[in-house]
Amino acid sequence: MPDKGAFITLEGCEGSGKSTQLGKLKEYLEKGGYEFSVTREPGGTEISERVREIILDGNETRMTAETEALLFAAARAQHVSEKILPEKAAGKIVVCDRYIDSSFAYQAYARGLGYEFISGINVFAMENCMPDLTLFFDVSPDEAFARKGGADKDDRMEQSGIGFHRKVYKGYLAVAELFKERIVKIDATRTVDEIFADVVAALKERNII
Repeated sequence: MPDKGAFITLEGCEGSGKSTQLGKLKEYLEKGGYEFSVTREPGGTEISERVREIILDGNETRMTAETEALLFAAARAQHVSEKILPEKAAGKIVVCDRYIDSSFAYQAYARGLGYEFISGINVFAMENCMPDLTLFFDVSPDEAFARKGGADKDDRMEQSGIGFHRKVYKGYLAVAELFKERIVKIDATRTVDEIFADVVAALKERNII
């Protein structure tokens, strides 16, 4: 593991299998005796989790796209400052469920706010804290929602409609093309074990494990 720790992010559409792979990775790191931390966005700290409640409130229908994007950035600013940077500096492998690429896919592309707007507001939020590796679990929203049995009625983002989530998916593909050096695309249509084998291989290739 690098002397200064590592920062890994997991990305993908709703129902892409991120949570399952995150659980397997946590178990793998525990068995390997690695110093690590698992976190999520929006969330990860007390303040950021409170912002998460507002963002994902399934009863909230008035929120503008700009407000949504700024709330994500605000939660991220607290998360980076309070948790991600200190734990990485302490030598831990920090594994985060979603990060800046979610903002690119959901708000820049699907909400139509544009890459420059999202990049601009997140300059302040991220403190130059980019992931060392991003794993993108590649599966279409149509297949993902069919697999998970539809959208969560209590999650405002999931309730945005299949048309929106198809745009999210296109956004992810565009971002993966833009950041080829950082983002590893993993075919998430296969078995859990086949997918996880690629996760481990990606981490080994970057000398993270």
